[in-house]
Amino acid sequence: MAETAAGSGTVVRLTIYADYALRMLMYLSVKGDDLATIAEVANAYGISKTHLNKVSHQLGLAGYVVTARGKGGGLRLGRPAQEISLGDVVRRVEPDMALAPCFEPLHAPCPIVPACGLRGALYEARQAFLAVLDRYSLADLVQQRAELGALLRT
Repeated sequence: MAETAAGSGTVVRLTIYADYALRMLMYLSVKGDDLATIAEVANAYGISKTHLNKVSHQLGLAGYVVTARGKGGGLRLGRPAQEISLGDVVRRVEPDMALAPCFEPLHAPCPIVPACGLRGALYEARQAFLAVLDRYSLADLVQQRAELGALLRT
């Protein structure tokens, strides 16, 4: 998950996969009804086509993206941008959102779990992070459509 607390040295970070998923959705939103190719999105952001192929597949399974096959094919949003919640996207593409090893069921048990308050505090922080993302839709991210279009050369 991606955010650095100013001056604290604490980092919570989204995976590259989640970052690419959000950027792909933003690109497709700016593009509107026009189709975009994986290569086009990769070139606009200077990122890997291979990773974007995987991302687009998962976004397609979730219904966020639809694919048109064949010559002149490509990708476009599978639903209106205002109906795509950032929190839902992050939940879908982040594999576990484990903020500490004690969140992972297969991790060796920590000897202080029965008396530790850390897991509860981190769980609450994760819920707050997702609650903020739930307040935003993809449409909120692309309100400056013309400027984004120019920057991405769509």
